[in-house]
Amino acid sequence: MEWKIVIIGLAGLFGIYLLGTALFRPLKFLIRLGAWALLGGVLLAAINTVFGQFGFHIAINPATVLTAGILQLPGVVLLVLLNCLLMG
Repeated sequence: MEWKIVIIGLAGLFGIYLLGTALFRPLKFLIRLGAWALLGGVLLAAINTVFGQFGFHIAINPATVLTAGILQLPGVVLLVLLNCLLMG
């Protein structure tokens, strides 16, 4: 009888571990995505602040924020080049 309880307890702990892992991975990805979006917003705000006096502006929306956040400096350069080519 005692071995059955031990085995059931271990199976329950393993199930909790699997459930926790399955729920934590998407949450971890969403936290990273949020951090990237915050970094992208800061980078775009810095570009708009520095080059705003020259009449240069990049719109801050979810697509540009995620592009700048995920790709970081190359993403900002890409957005600047696209803005120059399309607007100017």
